[in-house]
Amino acid sequence: MLDRVPNSTSYSQPMVNEKEDDIRRDETASGVGNAPGNRESNEDHCRTKAFSKTPTNVSNAGALASKTLSLVRTRESNREIGPPPDGGFLAWFQVALGHFVIFNTWGYINSFGVFQTYYTETLGHPPSDISWVGSIQIFLLFFIGTFSGRATDAGYFKVTLVMGAVLELFCIFMTSLSTKYWQLFLAQGVGQGIGCGLMFCPTIAWCLPTGGLVFPAVVMRLLPRIGYGWTMRILGFISLGTLTPCLLFLKQRLPPRQSGPLVEWAAFKEPSYALFTIGMFLNFWGIYIGFFYIGSFARNIIGVSQSTSIDVLLVMNGVGLLGRLIPNLMADWYTGPLNLLIPCSLATGVVAYCWAAVNNPGGMYAFSVFYGLAAAGIQSLFPATLSTLTTDLKKTGVRMGMVLSVVAVAALIGSPIAGALIQLNDGQYLYAQMFMGSAVVVGAVTLFAARVAKLGFSWQRS
Repeated sequence: MLDRVPNSTSYSQPMVNEKEDDIRRDETASGVGNAPGNRESNEDHCRTKAFSKTPTNVSNAGALASKTLSLVRTRESNREIGPPPDGGFLAWFQVALGHFVIFNTWGYINSFGVFQTYYTETLGHPPSDISWVGSIQIFLLFFIGTFSGRATDAGYFKVTLVMGAVLELFCIFMTSLSTKYWQLFLAQGVGQGIGCGLMFCPTIAWCLPTGGLVFPAVVMRLLPRIGYGWTMRILGFISLGTLTPCLLFLKQRLPPRQSGPLVEWAAFKEPSYALFTIGMFLNFWGIYIGFFYIGSFARNIIGVSQSTSIDVLLVMNGVGLLGRLIPNLMADWYTGPLNLLIPCSLATGVVAYCWAAVNNPGGMYAFSVFYGLAAAGIQSLFPATLSTLTTDLKKTGVRMGMVLSVVAVAALIGSPIAGALIQLNDGQYLYAQMFMGSAVVVGAVTLFAARVAKLGFSWQRS
């Protein structure tokens, strides 16, 4: 589910380097050429220039990050690396492979609403118990992803990718054999979550989790016909077919480098960063409740069939593709990511409150459309927003890892809390809907406070 992330672990995808010619002109003007005596000082000069510029939009942030990381890594590896490929078969082939990885990580996790409904009906466990399976997946994807990114920094990209793919495939097939709750928790929750986390951050790119459309559709068509076990095996074979070319051909462009610290505690002394982190915690505390429980709400409250309940999740995931594309383009061209993240967050919270008024299939579909659009905007904009709050691009990677770790905890506990509230309210969803809406709305207010702390009340791109 991620999208454009200006992260130091984005190695395998082509990036548009708008500033590469500027670096070469700087080197030529300084008379460096290939002279060994001047090379190091000139790179320090270029790196200082890069860090002194505050990016005005997402494209500039990505370009500056690309330029800076290229300079640093060239010096550390003692060899020249060219600019990242921009167009052509090789570049787009790597993009396609990165898309397959996102397809099998976020795409699979976005489909958990299908399993939430099915497991609740077949295992006899309350919704809060079932939601732990999906929430632990998201937690481990974010949390393990922080460390897999550092392993990629150190040159273990292929090892990390292979380990993650093998573990995810193994656990999908083990899930097909599971008949008890604890088996599902270990195989689908813990095992697949670790596998997704190992694969995810080394291949972060501007890709869309289309697996959120494919996997629920497969389950909807096959589950009534061939049963749960073989449906899961078919999902495993789909993952095997799409991950195999990634293992064979996905490449790491940049050489190994030494990673920075795991935590920069001084960042939390900056009001804008601290408020942004709190705001994203509150947003991720609430937004996955809609994805997890829309299917069971459709079945148990609206009274639709199982296939219709899956259709609702498909609609929510499908419009989410537009919800990722359009806000990113608008942020890039007009507003900046933080200015657009705030209304996306507020809209998500308002739509969550409106969920309480849904009492028929038409209203259910309308909720799915508006919620899918707004929530996808949050998921796609929050990584790019961090670049506008970090003037020293050397710290972007560690600060992103810190935020991911915080939102991982929020994603872990949010859906189980909602499940407990549903159980407390005798199977009704009102308490969970109010919790969800309140968390996201307060998160939007906190994000606005972060913007004020950074820029004040005047209008500026951010």
